[in-house]
Amino acid sequence: MDEKIIYEYCLLRYVADIERGEFVNIGLMMMSKRYRWMRCELNIDAQRISALFRNPDIDRLRIQSSLFTRHDVPSPDITVEERYRWLAAVKSAIIQTSPSHPGLLSLPAPFTRQEAIHLLDTQFHSLFHRLVL
Repeated sequence: MDEKIIYEYCLLRYVADIERGEFVNIGLMMMSKRYRWMRCELNIDAQRISALFRNPDIDRLRIQSSLFTRHDVPSPDITVEERYRWLAAVKSAIIQTSPSHPGLLSLPAPFTRQEAIHLLDTQFHSLFHRLVL
């Protein structure tokens, strides 16, 4: 019998002009509470962004987006789900997140934590390549 692995993910979006609301996906953040696992990756393609937006501030974008990949933001001693919720919260800034989406994976039972993490990593890469690159 298969066991389920529940995860959540959201896209990180660069919003060049908040009033216009236009965006380009620049990253993915994914979390599994049960396995205390979280991953975030960015792809800031300056050429693509410059083709879509007039005068984008790429340096500012790189600085602000780097906060999503640091493990001490907002605090080094919070749980994975607290960190994910804090980072995924709605913001009025040049970096915004999509609504959080649930996901479900399955593995034949019994499986190890390492196998679950490997499956989460594989799913992360699949989503990143499909939704961000």
